This record gives sequence, structure tokens and C-alpha cells, in this order.
Amino acid sequence: MTTGLQVFLTVLAAAVASMPLYALTGASRRPDALASGAHGTFVLGPFVRDWFYWVVSPVVRSSVAVGLGPTFFNLLGVAFGIGAGVAFALGHLTLGGWGVLLGGAADVLDGRVARSMGVADSTGAFLDSTLDRFAEVGAFVGLAVLFRLSALPLVLVVTAMGGSLLVSYARARGESQGVVCKLGVMQRAERLLLLGFGGLFDPTVSGVWGGGQVGTLLVPIVGLVAVGTVGTAIFRTVWIARALRASE
Repeated sequence: MTTGLQVFLTVLAAAVASMPLYALTGASRRPDALASGAHGTFVLGPFVRDWFYWVVSPVVRSSVAVGLGPTFFNLLGVAFGIGAGVAFALGHLTLGGWGVLLGGAADVLDGRVARSMGVADSTGAFLDSTLDRFAEVGAFVGLAVLFRLSALPLVLVVTAMGGSLLVSYARARGESQGVVCKLGVMQRAERLLLLGFGGLFDPTVSGVWGGGQVGTLLVPIVGLVAVGTVGTAIFRTVWIARALRASE
């Protein structure tokens, strides 16, 4: 078992142990003043989502107290995404997985800090969405470098990156025409979790079942992301086109 996986399992154990405390304190029943309707449903369900918001709430309060605005977390997310790409490219999959997951956490924090400080606006929403794409591209480019000598994995990485961008583009283009579509099975949260956990667990899975071949777990996960993102992009395209036709 790699050190990175041991750290992850320790964090996971602490997280699971804190969930009963979250439920017993009544925090799970209180309305979330910082909730946003801009995101779709969370893959792990509303309880885990709200628990995570509760866990990071001290970070939000501390950031507001010292004046760390949402832009800091936007840029931090990009840094983590690019860092994940560099780690993937160098073959450090565990570090890459952590980079992806921490970039996702930064993405959550920027919106909650913005709403807590009362500075959430259209400029911030634009920067948030656009910089998220920079972070994703950074991670995928690193995966492309990692698998550059293998045709099928490289095709899957490129398809997954293109599909991820198309999912976001379809939504943005629909909203520019007055149609909001947050539907689909492979939104940003799903992509972050799959790639992050894939990077964390791949060294162990590759060592046990793959004969040490890098990508034993990560390549199928990237394939799943590729299929899921392209399917989600197609679904959103059709859904938005029908909605626009109906409105006309």
C-alpha cells in the first residue's frame, strides 16, 4: 500500500467518524445560507454534500476573517489542476489524484467564500467557470503525456478532455439562449471524484493486479469519463435544442 493511499484511508476514516457528529449536532437539519442553485445534483447525495460544506465551514469563516476572497481559491484550484497534470505527466499518480481532489475542494470554497462575503456576481461566476476549465485541461494534458506512447489510452484521455469541455459549453451556450440545463451523469463533481480516486488507487491496483503496469485502474476510469462526458454533452445538446424549439 502506497503512502498516499494510507493518507487517504486515514482521511476517509476521520471523515466517516465525523458524520455521526454532524448528524447529532443538528447541523444536517439547518438550512444552508450559502447554498447555490447553480450546480446540479451531487453524485454522492445531499447528505455527503452538506456534510462536506459543514467540514469546510471553518475554512470559509477564516478566509472571510483574513480577507481571502474567492479569486484566491479560483487561482488555487487552477494551481492544483496544473500541479495534478505535472504529477500525472511525471508518473506520480497519487500526487496527481490529490491535486485533482484538492482542486475540487478549492472550487467549492470559492463560491461559498464569495457568498459569505456578499461579493458573488456575474464576473465571479464567469471567472469561476472559465478557470475551472483551465484546471481540468491542465490535469488532462498531464494524463495525455503519461499515456503518450499508448494509442488507446491517449485517445480516451483526449476524448474525455473534449467531452468535459463540451459538457460545460453546452450548458453555457444554452444559458446564453435562456435555457438552463444542469442535467447529466458526468458533471464536474463526478469527473473530479473519478479522476482523483483513480489517481490515488491506481498504483495499488496496478501493483496487485496489473503487474506494475501504470494505468490498470486509471485507463478504464478515463474511458468511463470519456463515454460519460460525450454522452452527457449529446444529451444536453438534444435537451436544450428541444427546449428552444418548444419556446419558439
